[in-house]
Amino acid sequence: MAEAHQAVAFQFTVTPEGIDLQMSHQALTEIYLSGMRSWKKRIIRLKNSVITGVYPASPSSWLFVVIAILATMYTRSDPSMGLIAKIQEHLPVSQSMSTQCQAVVSAVLFSTMLWLLLIFTMRLCLKQLLSYHRWMFEQHGKMSNTTKVWVALVRIFSGRKPLLYSYQGSLPNLPVPAIKDTVKRYLESVRPLMDDTKYERMTKLAEEFESSLGNRLQWYLKLKVLSLTNVYSLLPTHFCFLLYFIPTFLYLFFSYHPFCFISFPPLFLAHTSFLYWPIPLYPAQWLLRSAVPCCSYQFERMFDTCRIPGTLTDTVQHWQDSDYIVVYHRGRYFRLRVYQAGRLLSPREIEFQIQRILDDPSPPCKGEAKLGALTAGDRIPWAKARMKYFSSGVNKRSLDCIEKAAFFVALDDDEQGMMGDDPAASLDRYAKSLLHGKCYDRWFDKSFSVVYYKNGKNGINAEHSWADAPVLSHLWEFTLAFDSFQLGYNAEGHCKGDVDSSLPRPQKLSWEIPPECEEQISQSLAVAQALADDVDFHVFPFQDFGKGKIKKCRVSPDAFIQMALQLAYYRDQKRFCLTYEASMTRLFREGRTETVRSCTNESRAFVQAFDADVCSRLFRTALEKHQLLYRLAMTGAGIDRHLFCLYVVSKYLGVESPFLKEVLSEPWRLSTSQTPVQLSEMFDPVNHPEYVSPGGGFGPVADDGYGVSYCVVGDCMINFHISCKRSCPVTDTHKFGAQIRKALHDLLQLLSPTQKEPSKVEESRPEVKKDL
Repeated sequence: MAEAHQAVAFQFTVTPEGIDLQMSHQALTEIYLSGMRSWKKRIIRLKNSVITGVYPASPSSWLFVVIAILATMYTRSDPSMGLIAKIQEHLPVSQSMSTQCQAVVSAVLFSTMLWLLLIFTMRLCLKQLLSYHRWMFEQHGKMSNTTKVWVALVRIFSGRKPLLYSYQGSLPNLPVPAIKDTVKRYLESVRPLMDDTKYERMTKLAEEFESSLGNRLQWYLKLKVLSLTNVYSLLPTHFCFLLYFIPTFLYLFFSYHPFCFISFPPLFLAHTSFLYWPIPLYPAQWLLRSAVPCCSYQFERMFDTCRIPGTLTDTVQHWQDSDYIVVYHRGRYFRLRVYQAGRLLSPREIEFQIQRILDDPSPPCKGEAKLGALTAGDRIPWAKARMKYFSSGVNKRSLDCIEKAAFFVALDDDEQGMMGDDPAASLDRYAKSLLHGKCYDRWFDKSFSVVYYKNGKNGINAEHSWADAPVLSHLWEFTLAFDSFQLGYNAEGHCKGDVDSSLPRPQKLSWEIPPECEEQISQSLAVAQALADDVDFHVFPFQDFGKGKIKKCRVSPDAFIQMALQLAYYRDQKRFCLTYEASMTRLFREGRTETVRSCTNESRAFVQAFDADVCSRLFRTALEKHQLLYRLAMTGAGIDRHLFCLYVVSKYLGVESPFLKEVLSEPWRLSTSQTPVQLSEMFDPVNHPEYVSPGGGFGPVADDGYGVSYCVVGDCMINFHISCKRSCPVTDTHKFGAQIRKALHDLLQLLSPTQKEPSKVEESRPEVKKDL
């Protein structure tokens, strides 16, 4: 109750003797400092908006233009060709304004218009320059003269020291490919999956669609593009992510590990204190080849964001300036403020506050312990329960607190990591725990949740509708690097620094859960638990070789791994399947992902002829085709987003397309994604091999398929995450993992037959104690 009284700034009571007024100076001080912090952030946001709004120019350049124009006026020349005089004629006549003053004001107005025109011209030129993508199709290391000139022009028009959103107004919009090109590429992509009869039937459907309904849908889609920045991101995000009424934590989530070969201090609460500190230092602006910017739109919703359930569709809600996080521990939810008196708490103070949560003996409220299961079950029951039981009173206040928090933190009493007599199996359990936990100890609607285990291991669990994996993975890696090399701990394992003993205790959230809601919680937990139990996860670090040896063979590491997956899947299933590989489209404004269909005619021919003499030549051809498809996807010439948007338009118009219906019903039995890592830039994996993360993973897309995530770490390691469903009799993660290992070795031997087989490296390393 003491904390509750501190939260009240003043209270008064009317008595027969008069009004009894009581004021809390501490609460009033907090309100004042909170208001000051809010206004400071608004001013900073306004300042950044001005800077990004005039980019690639700078606000100071306006003064330079004004001075230059005024200087020319005093030399009796008119750079405006009479426009300044015209402006002066139409200025409001003022008795207090002399003729000379009017001339100066007119010159300033002309200078401002000229400055804005220059900014518009520079932005238009930069936008046209960024629409050039031929550089992606050039051989690596061999840049044409045209591309060299283009890079120089991009750097000239880009200005200096861009902020996070400086390039947003200059990025081109994602183009709409021609119907005939998309249909042609689609037919080419399904040819290796169909026999002659099925392919002939699909060709007829495609030709009928292209010559009739397709042109009409394309016309409507182009009209829609005029009103939206990126229709290819908005429509798939809404219809693929938010219109998802079954549990989302398996299909629309991804997770990331920290370093697996480091044993952190047993005071795991000290390790949780680095959450906020590296964020202001994070270099969020991505530049490909140090010149080409990527869209930063997804960073806007990283924090203070939550998925809100609905009976018709879910929505993504974003707030601003949350100054607290929500912590879950042993069935209880706590609000932990990370700002005090207008300043960010130090790592030692955050550790102190988390220790208070760990020491809190209060039990959970009735129905609170497994409340998070509502976010793990079916979406419509959760939406109805939210409206019925959480729309008013104490439940609404507590739910608002969770949904508006910067992010969610789960303090888990379990121990995870590579440990025990079977470190490989423990790593599998670690990955599976990060993906879904106990199905009630995460708030799956939050943009992301940070999970800390009892033995100091940690990880991150993220919802997919607001952003894609690379955005959060790079922040997580940067945070790990900051914690490892800059934060530091004292001899006892605590964070360095002092503690302000006057910090208010974390506030435990209160709930009033009726029996009917508890029943819904139990039902949601049962649905989620059945789905979680059916997931099989296998994580293994492939350390026999990495991208170093692959690049020596002059091939793309990603294409090499994708061909290995094709070979492994064919050996495992004795067939080919529709394969999904995610490719970013962030070269365009608000771009997200496009699909690379990795199973091609070339890859099929290579796999089927693996033991033949022509295998090496076919392998090179398949690699080149995959790289071409990846580049086409990145530059807006993909297949699946275009076809899906046409399907959405057909539903809007109320017309049926047999071709589109069949296209959208095809299962992705092999869903793959490369986790782009920057760990090699922050760490030296050769001299410090213990600072290695296995990356992240996700669940399978199809019930009879695999989900495969891989990340290339340094020159000597490739980490794989493989998932499938235990209920499927034809899939097995460990069996498929063994096939991937064999395929990787076979392909390297194929490219360099004279090279000796690389020596095996033991998978499980002894953990390295992290210095305190």
